[in-house]
Amino acid sequence: MSSQIPKFGIIPILWSPRLTRKPNPDYRTKYRFSEELEMAELPRVTYSNIGVDFSPVHAHLDAMIPDFEKNTLGREWSTPFATGARKEILSPIDKKISLGKFPASTPSDVKSAIQAARAGAKAWNRSTLDDRLAFGARWREALAERKYDLGLAALYEIGKSRLEAVGEAEECLDMVEYYASEMKANNGFVRPMTMLVENETATSVMKPYGVFAVIAPFNFPLALSIGMVSGALLTGNAVVYKPSPGCALTGLLIAETLRKAGLPEGVFNIVLGDGEVGRLLATDNGIDGVAFTGSHKTGMSIFRHMATLPHMKPVIAEMGGKNPAYVTSKADLDRAAQGVARSAFGLQGQKCSACSVVYVDEKVKAEFIGKLVAFAGKLVVGDPRKAETFMGPVYGDATVARFQAALSEVEGKGKVHFGGAVLGQGFADNYVLPTVVELDGPGRLTRDELFMPFVVVRGFDSLDAAIEEGNDIAYGLSAGIFTNDQEELRHFLDTAEAGVLYANRASGATTGAWPGAQPFCGWKGTGVSGKGGLGSWFLPQYLREQSHTIMTR
Repeated sequence: MSSQIPKFGIIPILWSPRLTRKPNPDYRTKYRFSEELEMAELPRVTYSNIGVDFSPVHAHLDAMIPDFEKNTLGREWSTPFATGARKEILSPIDKKISLGKFPASTPSDVKSAIQAARAGAKAWNRSTLDDRLAFGARWREALAERKYDLGLAALYEIGKSRLEAVGEAEECLDMVEYYASEMKANNGFVRPMTMLVENETATSVMKPYGVFAVIAPFNFPLALSIGMVSGALLTGNAVVYKPSPGCALTGLLIAETLRKAGLPEGVFNIVLGDGEVGRLLATDNGIDGVAFTGSHKTGMSIFRHMATLPHMKPVIAEMGGKNPAYVTSKADLDRAAQGVARSAFGLQGQKCSACSVVYVDEKVKAEFIGKLVAFAGKLVVGDPRKAETFMGPVYGDATVARFQAALSEVEGKGKVHFGGAVLGQGFADNYVLPTVVELDGPGRLTRDELFMPFVVVRGFDSLDAAIEEGNDIAYGLSAGIFTNDQEELRHFLDTAEAGVLYANRASGATTGAWPGAQPFCGWKGTGVSGKGGLGSWFLPQYLREQSHTIMTR
C-alpha cells in the first residue's frame, strides 16, 4: 500500500478554506479591527458561501485570538449542578493548550438539576407564545454579541477551521430566529377545528411535555446543542442539558447567553460529565422527553429504555450517516470533485453528513479520481488558528486508530490514491492527511460511518445498481448526485433512501444544511421520527396535542 504525497511536502501550500479564492495578503493591515470596522460590515459565514473574500473576518479573528487565549482559556469554571472534582480539558490542537478546568456532575447533581427544571417548568410550560418569542429575540441578540467568542471556543475545543467555527456560531443565530418564526407563523400550533354543534368551539392545542433532557455531541457543540435546546425552550419545555464531555467550555458559554437573555430561573440547567452522567439524565423518571444527537448505539438504547416505561416518552434523535454521492458520466467533474472533497474533508470528516463513499461511472472514474486527488492536494492541513488552514486535527486517539484500521482494510482490496498517513513533522499524531481510496467491492468501509477524513471511491456501470448499493446501509441521512441529465436526477430523487438530498452542489456533495433551507431529517437508522431539525416539522416533536371542546352558552 502506498500513498501519493505531493512533491511540495506533507502540508500543501495552497489556500482553500472556501476553495475558490486566495486571501488578500494585505488583509491584516487593510482590515485592522477597531471601532471603525463595525461588526455588521463583516461578511456573513455560512457552510455554503464559497467564493467570498473573508479577509475582514480573518482580521477580526487575528485581533481576538490573543485576548481569547488570555482571558477565556485555562480558567477554573463553576456551575451549580456540577460539584464534583475539576478536570483539566486540553485542546486537540495542541496538548499544551488548556481549555480550562471543569467540574463534573455527581448523581445527586443530576437529580438536583432535574428538580430545578421541574420547578422552573411550572411557570414556563404555561408561558404565553408572546413571552417565548420575546425570549427568543433576546437570546438571538445575546448569541450575536458573543458570536465570535462562541466560534473561537468551538475552534479550540474541536479543532475546527476558522470558517467552520464561525459558520457554526452564525447558524445558531439563524436557528433561534427560524424556530421562533415557525412558532409565530403557526400561532403556537393552535388550530381551530370543525364546529359540530351550535355554540360549541373545538380547538387543537399543542402543549409542552414538561422537562426535556438535551444530550449533545462533540462535533457541532454550538449548533446541535442550541438546535435541541431552542426547540425545547421555544415550545415551552424546561431543559436539563449535557454537552459532550470535552465540550464543557462551549456548553457553559451557551449557558451564559441564556442568562443574558433573561430566561427564568430553573428553566435551563446544565450538567457536566461523561456518558454515565448522560445515562443518569436520560433515564431519570423526572425527565419527560429526550433530545439526543450522537451514535446509533446510544440513541437506540435511549429509545428502547423509553419504550419499556409505563407510558412512552418522546425521543428526538439524530444518529449518524454514511451519505453516498453519485457521479455520472454526464456530470461536471470539476464541480463533483470540489463538492465531494468539501463534504468528505470539511471538519476532518467528523460530520454525520460527511460524504465517505462516492460511486462514479466507470467511463469517467479515472478522470474524476485525478481531479479529486488534485483538489485534496490543495487543502491545507495544520493549526486551525491560522487563516489558511482547511483541516485541523481529528478529535481524539480513537479516531486515529479508526483511520489506521481503515487503511489496513484497503490492502489487497483496493488502492490508496491520496493521503493515508499521519502528518508527523512536528505535528501531533491526531493530524492526518485527507485520504482517497478506491475499493473493488462493497464492505464495511462502504457501509459503516467512519467519522474521519477518508472517502471511498467505487466504480459503477449502472446508476440504478450504484444507488441500490448506496441504499444498502443502516443509515439514511444525506446523499448527493452530480449529473446534467434530468432523467438521472429524477431517478436519484425517487430512489435515494435518505432524508437530505443534494444535486450538483460544489459547496458540499452531502453537507451544508442550514436552518429554514434544508431540513435535516434522518431516515432509517439515522432517526426515530422521520422528521428532522432545521425544518417545519421539528418543533411539533417537543409538543403533545390536546383537544379543547367548549360550549359557549
